[in-house]
Amino acid sequence: MRMETSLQQRPELRLKLAPQIIQSIEILQLATLDLKSLIEREMEMNPTIEIENAEPAANDNAPAAPVGIAMGEMAETPTITAPPTGEGDASDRALEAEFDRLDSLNESWKEFSGSFRPSMTGDGKDKKLEAMQNTADRADSLQKHLENQFAVLELSQRETDIGDYLIYNIDDNGFLRFALNDEFLKGLVIDPPVTVPEAESVLQKIQALEPPGVGARDLRECLLLQLEREFDGYPLEKQIVRDHLDDVVANRLPKIAKATGVSLEEVDEAIKNIKQICNPKPGRMFTSAQVQYVIPDVLVEEVDGKWEVRLEDTYIPRIHISRHYQEMLRAQKDDPKIRAYIKKKIESAKWLIESIEQRQNTLFKIAREIVDYQTPFLEHGIDALRPLKMQFIADKVGVHVSTVSRAIADKYMQTPRGVFALKYFFTGGTTRADGEEKSIIAVKQKVRDIVGKEDKTHPLSDEEIAAKLKEDGLDIARRTVTKYRKQLAIPSSRQRRSYIVKG
Repeated sequence: MRMETSLQQRPELRLKLAPQIIQSIEILQLATLDLKSLIEREMEMNPTIEIENAEPAANDNAPAAPVGIAMGEMAETPTITAPPTGEGDASDRALEAEFDRLDSLNESWKEFSGSFRPSMTGDGKDKKLEAMQNTADRADSLQKHLENQFAVLELSQRETDIGDYLIYNIDDNGFLRFALNDEFLKGLVIDPPVTVPEAESVLQKIQALEPPGVGARDLRECLLLQLEREFDGYPLEKQIVRDHLDDVVANRLPKIAKATGVSLEEVDEAIKNIKQICNPKPGRMFTSAQVQYVIPDVLVEEVDGKWEVRLEDTYIPRIHISRHYQEMLRAQKDDPKIRAYIKKKIESAKWLIESIEQRQNTLFKIAREIVDYQTPFLEHGIDALRPLKMQFIADKVGVHVSTVSRAIADKYMQTPRGVFALKYFFTGGTTRADGEEKSIIAVKQKVRDIVGKEDKTHPLSDEEIAAKLKEDGLDIARRTVTKYRKQLAIPSSRQRRSYIVKG
């Protein structure tokens, strides 16, 4: 086989976006609070950006303070004052050194990957530090909660080591993640090696801690641990959990009644007690997940019979280019370095402002078209939600469909019917017998309503639900009904059946 190297030329066309275009696309995709954070970061890096309502300096003729980068949305914009005539080279060198420092700071920001620097108030306090100090501590994790309880027990060092190992392997739901066997215990290096009976003994001590049911290896053990703490005993409930948990899940109540020798009413009451007393995921009360709050980007309200649309821009600082730096750019004709620096910063600020304006205009136009098209939903509710594709809105606004996709990403609309993600209004649909289009969301709501009104002692099958939809002019296949029902987390007809007739 012969091997050789050669040089070849191949024409290739590549699309390379300018950094400004990339920034404009990124700004379009940002939610309101994310845009606010970006503006604050840009202000820290670019001294030519000012907030419109920032107060000017009390005395323009006062000696210039040390130059700095604006920090925080209300921070005073730094000024760089040209040296008075006659001060000589020393002032020039100091000014150049200051620009070098600003350049260095900008470079460090690139390496900092978007992290925040301290935001100082006029009295020298760090606003971000104050906010952190005034924020409530995050609740202890489940593991920390168990460790604190376990530490006060009178145990040997060996038992403590075993307990720490077991607690470490309890998941956020409160369950021991692995079977208690020799293979699992190999991870605990203690001499002599820990035996399964030893670990079982320590696990029982952990299972006696709070919350009830913690440290269980499966759902059955978890429920039994909780029932055993109840003083009333609940013998039937324990028997059902121990021997018939699968039948409970499958809603086979007659089978449970026959096996336990009690009535259907007693079985039904026992299952209600289990649901009321027990928590199937006892560790979840210690979850570290924080509540995520949504700030709507678009506000919609009815005014004099018309639907008004406006953008929520309260949180977005109104910025402009510093007049001081514009004048300084015109004045610095003899120093190309300073002039180039200021010009670069002003151009960057101008592009940022234009990108924000473009984002706001695009978002408003898209929101306006969505509201116009989905007015029936605003007036009548989910049943009137119309099928909508992004291409339709893109054609209306006169932009590419990808622009619509980016503009609605992670953004929300507040309406009199609630707060909805903008993407909620884009959905496929089906056509009724009379030609009216129905969105998939509206069809799913129909399925939910039908199930909600059914006779629970004789729940409707998916085929029967499809027949009722057809009566309403919606010709939906049974398998499609099944898919929608599962997406709505509605159990099957067997699982929905109630064996108790309420009179």
